[in-house]
Amino acid sequence: MDQANFTETAIEGFASLGQPTRLEALRRLLSVYPDSVLAGEIARYCDVPHNTMSNHLAVLARAGLIVAERNGRTVSYRADVAGFRGLMDFLARDCCGGKPELCGHLPVVPAALVPEPSPDVVAPAFNVLFVCTQNSARSIMAEALLQKIGGGRFHAYSAGSDPAESPLPEVIDRLKQLGHDVTHLRCKSWNEFTGPEAPRMDFVIALCDTPRGQFCPDLGTKFVTGAWPVPDPVQFTGSASERTTLLNELYAMIRRRLEIFISLPFASLDRMALKTRLDEIGDTNRVSP
Repeated sequence: MDQANFTETAIEGFASLGQPTRLEALRRLLSVYPDSVLAGEIARYCDVPHNTMSNHLAVLARAGLIVAERNGRTVSYRADVAGFRGLMDFLARDCCGGKPELCGHLPVVPAALVPEPSPDVVAPAFNVLFVCTQNSARSIMAEALLQKIGGGRFHAYSAGSDPAESPLPEVIDRLKQLGHDVTHLRCKSWNEFTGPEAPRMDFVIALCDTPRGQFCPDLGTKFVTGAWPVPDPVQFTGSASERTTLLNELYAMIRRRLEIFISLPFASLDRMALKTRLDEIGDTNRVSP
């Protein structure tokens, strides 16, 4: 590409980002890269009508900053990191007398695009702890899922109030088949996360099946907490194929909740609002064992 065309491309790219909704959409897609996000989820994240969001996404796609991926009737979008870095390189090309290396390498997401959070706002990256009774199935699933789909913005952990000796074999096998890394998954006590050497947690989400009498430990007020009651696979009955079906449904339920969770506008929500949103996510239809 000659210099004139490259300049035109850069102008189109920067012009596409001169609108708040498009800038927010690109930031969202960069934050979850290399994963893609459904168009409807981007619209909800940016709080704009779906049709309006489609027009904004088309502008970003024409500018070479995102790519569309169609799967049947659904369309998802992924950040085009090469196109984005091209814009940043265009700015830095003549930096420091034509020696941009003196400035260091530009990050994938420039710090200038990340707003400074107010003291009462939770900001990424986040540590998220999932707790249930035995830490053998539900919380293990949630840990593996968030670690995979969190796009590097979340660090997932799990624990139990009465941990089992090892994770449920059926759960581990299912996670393997679904492409998850299970080498680090183990049953742990909630106490591992209460001492002074424990990693700091931003969110603690309880998956205990409270409608069926299961209770998680008292989580206190130090964290942003949420209650996402789901059935315990240990109590699933029936044939092997029937239990596999229930596990698949449970996996899908946890994934749907996590996809909503990671799409929350964290920078614009204070702790009380985040607590409310987390509990709303957990108020969904349940799988019946």
